[in-house]
Amino acid sequence: MMLDRKAKAQFQSWLDSSPNKALLVKGARQVGKSFLVSAFARESFEHVVAFDLIEDISVRDSFSAAKSADELLMRMTIAADEPMVARKTVVVIDEVQQCPNIVTFIKYLVQRGDFRFILTGSLLGVELEGIDSLPVGYVEQIQMYPLDFEEFCWANGVASVAFDMLRNHLEEEKELPDYLYDRLLSLFRQYVVVGGMPDAVNAFLATRNIDEVRKIHRDLHSLYHDDIAKYAPPDLRLTIRDIYDLIPSEIGSKNRRFKLSSIEGVKRFSQVTEHFLWLSEAGVALPVYNVSAPVAPLLVGEQRNLFKMFYLDTGMLMSSYSKKVAQGVFDGGAEGSFGMNMGAAFEGFVAQELKAKGFKLRYFTSKKVGELDFVEETLAGDVLAIEVKSGRYYKTHAALDNALATRGYGVDRALVFAETNLFRDGNVLYLPIFMAGLLEP
Repeated sequence: MMLDRKAKAQFQSWLDSSPNKALLVKGARQVGKSFLVSAFARESFEHVVAFDLIEDISVRDSFSAAKSADELLMRMTIAADEPMVARKTVVVIDEVQQCPNIVTFIKYLVQRGDFRFILTGSLLGVELEGIDSLPVGYVEQIQMYPLDFEEFCWANGVASVAFDMLRNHLEEEKELPDYLYDRLLSLFRQYVVVGGMPDAVNAFLATRNIDEVRKIHRDLHSLYHDDIAKYAPPDLRLTIRDIYDLIPSEIGSKNRRFKLSSIEGVKRFSQVTEHFLWLSEAGVALPVYNVSAPVAPLLVGEQRNLFKMFYLDTGMLMSSYSKKVAQGVFDGGAEGSFGMNMGAAFEGFVAQELKAKGFKLRYFTSKKVGELDFVEETLAGDVLAIEVKSGRYYKTHAALDNALATRGYGVDRALVFAETNLFRDGNVLYLPIFMAGLLEP
């Protein structure tokens, strides 16, 4: 089915307000870029000419041979399966990282003004050096992620007005009505297990069969393994794959931090810096970096040799564990009943929601204070200290209390996300965990 995605409104904004720019849609493989772009293009333009540079090797080779923008455009008109009508045609190029000269020539193609261009790309962070330094004024970039929780709720028939209510209740710090809280908590538990990868969501909606969903997750893991084998530097591939496979066990450990000692033959972070960076730049993993103190600006205190790492999608993380963990999430089981995996899943959900909203993922830990699961900074410079609780004892949060009591720390808002309704107790605001994506950077 056609899933409603927030990125589509961003595409429309580009179409309405940026006539002299190409659109570049970035994101990990299988997050829904190509499908959404194709649907948008056919709704918005009279003529659509599309090229897939992974599927069509002959087109890729032809475009790669172009020595100028004019020659590239000529090769496009030859390869097109329908006439390219000036000012009525959008040219869609999927997996543009396969042909870097398109990125080089895009400024000149846009300047000609004859056609609109939409590019999609996976692995851009590792395949196209300097992709974020594209000529200013000629490319508008949009990052896509798996469906967030709100989009998942839309797919399950929840009207957008429900989230308008959530935002209003968050602003006024009012308890949610039971009917809304219960409905969204049930969907949250489903989302943690299913995740937001479009194929998995569609399979779940069609069958309600978790075995089918987990099979799709396994296929996605295999696809990412193949990408590592194909695109990662040859001397890094085996270790990158090992790190990727270690993520579920590392994030499922007591402190959730990634231990370098888990990687065979590695003793220092400098030995694997490039490996972790590759996974992050490829978009298949979400690193959460430690900061030396919860004090703005957080970037100054960022310590990249200490971090937690999640998969880009909570469903893919959950499918790495046994189905008993999924059962525990569906049934609202206590943390102790299923080991540390439920806490990892809840924390992974919050990481995924915050990342999709544009937050830089960070956490804080010290022997004196304890660990704050996330420490985030808004554009206004406010510091948010966040704890994520998966059990019934969500009012116990020593690290948060210690951070609030420590002189010199700059915590502006203290938040606890848990399976609870919204309420405030002193300096701490307790929020239903499904509201994590409503925080604004």
